[in-house]
Amino acid sequence: MSLRYRNSSEPAVSDAEDIPMAKLQQRRWRSVFATIYSARIFVSLYKKVINKKQILRSLSYIAVEVHDSDSSGDRLLSLCVDQKTLTEVVREKNLETLSNLGGVRQIAASLETDEKDGISSNKADLAHRIDLFGANRYPKPPNKSFFSFVFEAFKDTTIIILLVCAVLSLGFGIKQHGIADGWYDGGSIIIAVFLVVAVSAVSNFKQNRQFEKLSNESSDIKVEVVRDGHRQFISVFEVVVGEIVCLKIGDQIPADGLFLDGHSLKVDESSMTGESDHVEINGSNNPFVLSGTKVTNGFGFVLVTSVGMNTAWGEMMSSINRELDEETPLQARLNKLTSAIGKIGLAVAVLVLAVLLIRYFTGNTKDDKGNKEYIRGKTKFDSVMNSVVEIFSAAITIVVVAIPEGLPLAVTLTLAYSMKQMMADHAMVRKLSACETMGSATTICTDKTGTLTLNEMKVTESWLGKELMDGVSTVIAPIVHELLQQAVAFNTTGTVYMNSQSLPEISGSPTEKAILSWAVSDLRINLDDPKQDYELIRVEAFNSDKKRSGILIRRKSDSATQVHWKGAAEMILAMCSQYYDRSGTVKAINDEERIELGKIIENMAAKSLRCIAFAHTNTPEDGEPVLEETGLTLLGLVGLKDPCRPGVKIAVEACINAGVNIKMITGDNVFTAKAIAVECGILQPDEDLDEAVIEGVQFRNYSPEERIARINKIRVMARSSPFDKLLMVQCLKQNGHVVAVTGDGSNDAPALKEADIGLSMGIQGTEVAKESSDIVILDDNFTSVVTVLRWGRCVFNNIQKFIQFQLTVNIAALVINFIAAISSGEVPLTAVQLLWVNLIMDTFGALALATERPTNDLMTMPPVGRSKPLISNIMWRNLIAQALYQVAVLLTLQFRGKAIFGVDEKVKNTLIFNTFVFCQVFNEFNARKLEKKNIFQGLHKNRLFLGIIAITIILQVVMVEFLKRFADTQRLNWGQWGTCIGIAALSWPLGWLVKFIPA
Repeated sequence: MSLRYRNSSEPAVSDAEDIPMAKLQQRRWRSVFATIYSARIFVSLYKKVINKKQILRSLSYIAVEVHDSDSSGDRLLSLCVDQKTLTEVVREKNLETLSNLGGVRQIAASLETDEKDGISSNKADLAHRIDLFGANRYPKPPNKSFFSFVFEAFKDTTIIILLVCAVLSLGFGIKQHGIADGWYDGGSIIIAVFLVVAVSAVSNFKQNRQFEKLSNESSDIKVEVVRDGHRQFISVFEVVVGEIVCLKIGDQIPADGLFLDGHSLKVDESSMTGESDHVEINGSNNPFVLSGTKVTNGFGFVLVTSVGMNTAWGEMMSSINRELDEETPLQARLNKLTSAIGKIGLAVAVLVLAVLLIRYFTGNTKDDKGNKEYIRGKTKFDSVMNSVVEIFSAAITIVVVAIPEGLPLAVTLTLAYSMKQMMADHAMVRKLSACETMGSATTICTDKTGTLTLNEMKVTESWLGKELMDGVSTVIAPIVHELLQQAVAFNTTGTVYMNSQSLPEISGSPTEKAILSWAVSDLRINLDDPKQDYELIRVEAFNSDKKRSGILIRRKSDSATQVHWKGAAEMILAMCSQYYDRSGTVKAINDEERIELGKIIENMAAKSLRCIAFAHTNTPEDGEPVLEETGLTLLGLVGLKDPCRPGVKIAVEACINAGVNIKMITGDNVFTAKAIAVECGILQPDEDLDEAVIEGVQFRNYSPEERIARINKIRVMARSSPFDKLLMVQCLKQNGHVVAVTGDGSNDAPALKEADIGLSMGIQGTEVAKESSDIVILDDNFTSVVTVLRWGRCVFNNIQKFIQFQLTVNIAALVINFIAAISSGEVPLTAVQLLWVNLIMDTFGALALATERPTNDLMTMPPVGRSKPLISNIMWRNLIAQALYQVAVLLTLQFRGKAIFGVDEKVKNTLIFNTFVFCQVFNEFNARKLEKKNIFQGLHKNRLFLGIIAITIILQVVMVEFLKRFADTQRLNWGQWGTCIGIAALSWPLGWLVKFIPA
């Protein structure tokens, strides 16, 4: 379809030619469809113009020309297939209806999908498919609005009681003193409460948005599809109906579909059916594939028939979106601590309330003029109620300050901040609890490939029999070349796209890509030639238990069958009884030859090469063809080099210095494992490796007692299976370790779930592994694992800093108000003042201390482990010293302040309030370093901390000097300000001296 200008003399549409009725009818339908579609385009353009308030120049004549030719690159797809039918066929697994529709290939044709090349990547075609069949997205519950967080903040019991008291105080105050002067007490409390609620709501609203963003990023997985003949990765949200999706072990299926091609494909449908048995998918009996299920074996290509809400999984996903704001173990511990302190605060508040009421009604309290506030029978009811409301407000405010509401907030702020920063450091947190748990980790069990190494495989050495091949110049016998061509072409899950203008495009796993590149570049093999003469009959896909894959192929000309195996060199060698040399001669493998070939494999492994072997045999003509596993002929060996990542040795050393054990668990043989472990610094070249290095089979054959006894000494486990990895994690946890595990395959899922912290790989990791993990390492780099460890320790350390800071304030405020109330019947800190202190503690303090970045000091301390208490002896030492100092100073001001400074009651109370606030400001610096005496180290790097301190001081000056009626304060002179700051500043040398006391 195209737009063009025309003159008034030109006909709009040419006359119809003599064509068959069916063809004419088809053209008419196409014209109608194109007209409707173009009308929709005009409407959308019109809306854009109106929205942008633009005026377009009008044209005198515009014609829409509809082309019947299929040559236009922008033509629209006909896609004459019903979505409802497609959905029901797959969901009900109805073979009869599928057959009536013409089978899978007819449906592919109806969806205009090429079985080999897939669909077009043309944006118009993709948009058209989305218009017809929908997008691969699920509707989410509406986001919580800001006002819902405000409402939740107002539901707090103490806030409600404070508001009731404030309203009563407001009413009685206006009645007693008039509206001009009577609103101050009640109005001040209301304003303070609203300020606390607003800050809390804004904070919760922001962190909720942060968690939603992380949730969206964690669900945006990559899917491999075929478009325009190329295999490419796209977002799961971009998958459309008609797409051909490539599936391999560990993938989560992104949409409902039908099996097109593949071998040994099995899926776990337990998420949909509840059945734990793995279901085989094939083209004859069960071609139906459901979204949300996981591939457990084999590989295949699937035609997508339904996406998004048209799938059964879509309906479920719309109602069970994963929440990221779960309560973490540390938050649970803090809630218990908060509850305990709250009960103490409530008891103190009740006691203060009782004492103040008794003192008031017994005539022991006096007003500003020195007269008794209550005289039985003479004091008006309004005055009594006003005084009672003030007493209740004071008692309730004690509860508000006593309950450390800021602790859960500090945890959430710390986790939200650290999660955001960790994303920048290539780690995406899927479960909040993993952040804090990682700080306690004592052991990290890591993979080798892709984590310690670059996962950029390249064939650097190849052998034919006992002869080293010298790259392209090596002359290979035709028979060996032909068999290697068959082995590489058929026994692979990778593909090669030959492009005449550039290098061939190779896709697949790193191992497959390396072998295919070697075959194409060094051996000059054309992988399409064998596929013309042979057909693939059976495939045994690679799995981590057998560490090999096999194929059975049949020659089309005479039906002769052959078997090819590829896999770990020592395992393939054990299956062989003879080998080819370079000239094509078959030689028997006797004991001496087997030892010699074994030495070649060992020497390659000692150079940290991964050794892969190829083997072949002809199957007997009589009898059913099977995948023979004995009596094979060795075709050749290749050594793949995967260099260590830059900086991995430094990262390993950092972990060891931090008291964290590193254990490498790999499927490679023991020689390769040793070489890589030495190169990465996990093992030292001169140490005794008998107990440090072990094979998986040895470990699993130990008795439970032997495993527990030896587990701490093992640092490398080679030739391990997923069961061995799981067993090691279980043993480490039994030994009291906090275990972090890295994994990328679906078989790693049990170990990832069993570990305290599961770390999956974002690039090579399967979706099954990612779903089983707590944190996704986006760059597959061990250095990022160490970064997560640093952040985990930082989270725990920041929370401890805030606990020390807040408990100091809680203890000081409780003791001061309690003693003052018992002795004099008055509380020196009013409701508004305590609410202001509460705001400093809960929000500003949390922001200042919870956003400290990790330092190198964290990696010099031993790990926290499982048993370390939340409040350490060091913290008790620091907070008790500071609390006692604050109580002593403020009680001195309470009882002797008027005489010392020669001031009245209001100025004395202002001095107490001002000194108390500045004590918290100075103590905030002390809280930055729990153990170090230099509390200013790295201060210039935390601008947020300095900004919050500055804001707190400015607001305190405003409260004292300009909001006298609101805060119930009096202006102070320069000397009084200097005295308040000087008294508070003494907390710095006190904190320095206290740290000399051993904890």
